[in-house]
This record gives sequence, structure tokens and C-alpha cells, in this order.
Amino acid sequence: MTEHADKVLAALRTAPQFAHVTSALHITRLGGLTNLVHRVDLEDQSVIVRIPGENTEEYIDRGVEKHNAEAAARAGVSAEVLHADAASGIMITRTIEAIETMTPDLFKSRHGSPGRAGAALARLHASGETFQFRFELFSMIDDYLKVLSTKDVSLPDGYEDVVAAATPVGEVLAAADLPLAPCHCDPLCENFLDDGERMWIVDWEYSGMNDPLWDLGDLSVEAGMTAEQDAQMLRAYFGREPTAAETGRVVIYKAMCDLLWTLWGLIQLADDNPAEDFWAYATGRFDRCRKLMQDPSFDGHVAAVRAG
Repeated sequence: MTEHADKVLAALRTAPQFAHVTSALHITRLGGLTNLVHRVDLEDQSVIVRIPGENTEEYIDRGVEKHNAEAAARAGVSAEVLHADAASGIMITRTIEAIETMTPDLFKSRHGSPGRAGAALARLHASGETFQFRFELFSMIDDYLKVLSTKDVSLPDGYEDVVAAATPVGEVLAAADLPLAPCHCDPLCENFLDDGERMWIVDWEYSGMNDPLWDLGDLSVEAGMTAEQDAQMLRAYFGREPTAAETGRVVIYKAMCDLLWTLWGLIQLADDNPAEDFWAYATGRFDRCRKLMQDPSFDGHVAAVRAG
């Protein structure tokens, strides 16, 4: 049993259908950078209990998350939501059995996994579901900067210069009249669950309507995908080879996701989140973003998006 067993069982009992539960066969701590996430094995079923981290209400709308998680389940890409309380942020979902929680190493070693991830994202994006919230990159950067302005933390040297260099990139994206689809928007490897035949996706805290190619660019970064893995993922996603403009959007989003998550990491640092060295996390992402934007090929990808 985990050291958080009493807290997890108390959270489980907030759901009417589990109000009678006083013990469990097993309670197992799962991953999570900001939240407490546990698998709870009961006599008749297994569920996942998520207790939100402190201060996450500053930047996550739990009502939106509940709506989007339920929509993703209807789309057939995520676990069934058994209970979600927008006030407390507690969420209980059905356990998906016989899966591996993905990591960058597993994306490299599990044959075909980039393609299965691409297919799962295609299923979500083409589902016809409508998510609440519009994921707008540059507005979110501004919002995160406002949160940081109230906290005692410094930005990496040169951050403002990179944001300024990203402004014309944002203008190109805005002028491209890009499609919107229900997107995960935070495709960490650990949010993908693989059974060897299909991929499932969990954790909808940052989800919203977005350019669907954000999810592919961001996942590529999180998994540290090679060019070959990128190609496998994109072919599975499109069912064909991507166009130059589509590839350009994926590459742009590789840089832009690191720009955004740099600030997210700094918020975690300011909130004293002990899950990781968030200064190293933030500066590592920032350095990777700056390197990609300064690569001679980057302007060519922006030009391809501009040309359509």
C-alpha cells in the first residue's frame, strides 16, 4: 500500500458509487508531475483516482477538463470517466488493463508505437467531438507570464528575445487559417498507454480545440523521436506522406511547445513542486527551443506554412 492510502480512499469515497468503500486490495502510486495518481484495485473492479496538485487551480479549469475527458472517452481514445468533481478536481476513471505506460525509451523499443500514437491522435482529431476551451499558444504564454509575475522566480536569460522572435511565426500560423480539432495539447509520453495493438490517451488537463498538428509536434519532442519515428507517426496519422506545409507546422510546434512548457516548468518551480528539478526542466526546454529556431532549416519550414 502507498503512504497516501487514506487520502486516496477518502477521495474515492467522494463518488457516490464508491461512498461505501473503506479498504482496497491494492493501492498503487502511478506517475504524475503535479498530481497524486493511484490505481485502486477493489474486489469487483479497478479504477484510477487522481487528486489534483496544490495550486493547479490557478491554471487548470476542472470543469473544462471533465467535459473534455468525457468527450475523449466517447471518441474511443480514453478511459471511461466514472466521477469528476470540478470543485475539488478529484477524478476517477476506469482502469485500462494490459497496457504499458509509455516513456521515451519505450517509444524507441516498442515496435510500431509511433504509428499507433499517430493513429490514436488521428482518431481523436477526426472524432467530431467538440472540446471546451480554445488552446491559444500565445495567449497561454501571456497568461503564464502573468502567473509568474506574482511569484518569486526568474526567466531564463534571453527568454524575451525568443518570444519576440516567435511573434512573426505566430503571425504566419494565424494567417494560415488552420483547422481546429479536439486536441490533447499536452502529449507527454506517460499520457499514452499501449497494449501493442492500439494506443490509449489519458490526462486532459490542458486539452482544447487546437491545430491538430500541435499534438504531433509536441509528442515528437516529448518522446525524443528520430526523423524515422516522426515519419512513421505522420504516415499513420495522415494515411499518406505529409505535405511540406504540414511538416512545417509540426516542426514549428516542436519549438513552440518548448517555449510554452518552459513557463509551465517555472510555475512548478515557484510552487515548490518536488516532483522534479523544474529549473533544469525549464532551462533544458528553453535551450532546445532556441536551438531549433536558430537552425537554418527553421525559416524554410515557416516559409512552407506561409505558402500553404
